Amino acid sequence: MARRAKHRLMNDINVVPYIDVMLVLLIIFMITAPMINHGQIELPQIGKSLATPAIPLEVIIKADGSLTLRDRAKTTTEQKVDRNQLIEAIKQKQAQNAEQPVVIAADKNVRYEEVIKVMDILQQNQVQKVGLLAQQK
Repeated sequence: MARRAKHRLMNDINVVPYIDVMLVLLIIFMITAPMINHGQIELPQIGKSLATPAIPLEVIIKADGSLTLRDRAKTTTEQKVDRNQLIEAIKQKQAQNAEQPVVIAADKNVRYEEVIKVMDILQQNQVQKVGLLAQQK
């Protein structure tokens, strides 16, 4: 019977090594926490922009390759233009508002090459805000 007493299972967990590790980690964090550089987050302010954004000019490329300019700020009528007239009209608008956006809308039968050509012409003439207009289904 004395032999069975020697092989008795141990039901206790020794937590002293865990406490030692926890205290060492606590000291490390207490030392390194003041050394961390705190980042600053610049949140947007309400009411900074009082001006309403400009309504974009629409450059419409039709299936036959002709260009049409639509200014929704004035009227919803379309004005047929060639490439030189298009640049002149956009430059006039940008003289009034330097942040004038321009969007390009193309017929689905227009080759993408034509859209790229119009974008290239606008980029060469320093038109900054150019986007593509897409219809939702």
